[in-house]
Amino acid sequence: MRLRLETRWIAMLRTCSFMLGRSTIMTEATFADAPLTMRQFADGDQATSDRILRSLPDWFGIEDAIVEYVKQSAEYPTWFACTRGQPIGIITLRQHFSQAAEIHLMAVLSQYHRRGVGRTMVEFAEIYLLERGVSFLQVKTQGPSRPDPNYALTQKFYEAMGFVSLEEFPDLWPGNPALQLVKRL
Repeated sequence: MRLRLETRWIAMLRTCSFMLGRSTIMTEATFADAPLTMRQFADGDQATSDRILRSLPDWFGIEDAIVEYVKQSAEYPTWFACTRGQPIGIITLRQHFSQAAEIHLMAVLSQYHRRGVGRTMVEFAEIYLLERGVSFLQVKTQGPSRPDPNYALTQKFYEAMGFVSLEEFPDLWPGNPALQLVKRL
């Protein structure tokens, strides 16, 4: 599945009444041979979260962190990017204050990297948060003081999405410096 350069992104916003007064947003990106849709996390999806994270040991290799992310995917607003009904990416958001939120977790199966899945998930999150009055979005990734080619690509991705590096925290995560990136929505 390669994303054709001439393929246009289709973003459909559909606000629906949902349980607990939530609204949902449908975002669709068209691949050369299959659409990409966003599906909200549902009961029983912890196994799907776990499968995606464990498939990416270069980014998610700490057992305690995987277990915690899977647990939090059920607690915070979470969606899966799906193609042909199969989840290929996950994004979890956390709203810290009325105008500030965080991409708490984002992961895309490696065979779908550089095909627009991450971009679609971030754009989806931005629309979702803007509808709720959020003005600032942050994300944390491993900091550059501990060089890693995978995390260097992650940082470049977020910068391409309009995030700017704000601060590196050497001790936020044991043994791994955390780089905080921010973006005004």
